[in-house]
Parts: sequence; C-alpha cells; structure tokens
Amino acid sequence: MNRRHFFAFAAGALLLGNAPLMAQQARVSPPDVASAVLDGNRVTVYYSRPFTKDPKTGAPRKIWGGLVPFGQVWRLGANEATLLVTQQPLEVGGVTIPAGASTLFLLPQQDGPAKLIINKQVGQWGSQYDDKQDIGRIDMKTDTLDKSADQFTIAVAKNPDAAGGLLRLMWENTQYSVPFTVKK
Repeated sequence: MNRRHFFAFAAGALLLGNAPLMAQQARVSPPDVASAVLDGNRVTVYYSRPFTKDPKTGAPRKIWGGLVPFGQVWRLGANEATLLVTQQPLEVGGVTIPAGASTLFLLPQQDGPAKLIINKQVGQWGSQYDDKQDIGRIDMKTDTLDKSADQFTIAVAKNPDAAGGLLRLMWENTQYSVPFTVKK
C-alpha cells in the first residue's frame, strides 16, 4: 500500500470510528448513564435525556399529561429504548428481573400509580414496544419535586429507607420511584 492509500484509509477509519460520537453530539436529547453498586451488584440504566423546553422553539412544554400522555406507554426518555443492565437478578415490586439486559418503559396515569414496565426485548427504538415481551408491570410511588427538573433524569441509588436500591425518574415537577433488592 502506497503512502497516499494509507492516509486515505487512515482518514476513512478515523471518520467511521468517530461517526457514533458525532451522531451523539447532534442529538437533541443527549445520552446518559445512571449506575450504582448495591449489595455487590452493579445496576446500570442507559437512557436519553429530553428537556422540558421545546428544542425548536425554546417554549416550555407540559410534560405529564401533555408531551407524555397519561394512559399510554412511554419509552422513558428519548431515542433508543431505555436499557437496564444488572449483573444479578433484581426483585422489584414482586417481579423478578433476570440478570442481563432488559428494557424499561413507563405507563403514567392521571389517577392512580404509574406503572414501570420491564420488557425482555432489547435493542429496539424507544417507540417500538411489544407488550407480549413484558416481564412485569410494577406500581411506582408518585411524589412532587421540591425543585422542577428541566431535563428528564433517572437515578439509581441505595434506598435510604430500607435494604437494596431505589430507582427514581424525575422530570418537570414529578418524581416516580420504586425500591428494589438484589436477589442472592
């Protein structure tokens, strides 16, 4: 391979190698990761973080019951479906989530608890939901946030009130949460 071909090959490889990075930088809802080690088990959630403000106009949007309609399954963020990865099985609201990867969705309700949906299908775009792949649906506690969250946020942390962890979803003025434990 002559020198000119080598440089052309190297430049092409560099561009292709950075394509995923460049695509992420152009996203309106940036990707993020929430992760914690609880009882010797790493729990990680990969998701994208939309903003309360409309990305085109900057105008504030009503989130719950507006952008995210009540009574309809929502992808928990933006872009690809939200991915939960755990090294050991988890117990969440009486549902066992197996070790490995699963997808999270939310069914927000105007009256009554929102449902966290655990789905065994992975790798799909966020709006591609197949209820036949559900592992389970779990009631989430709903609270009002003291300070409004402009950007959708997921947190995984030690449960301050009991053993195990706590999964929290925060956006606008609402927080949904559910405790979980690591199955041994």
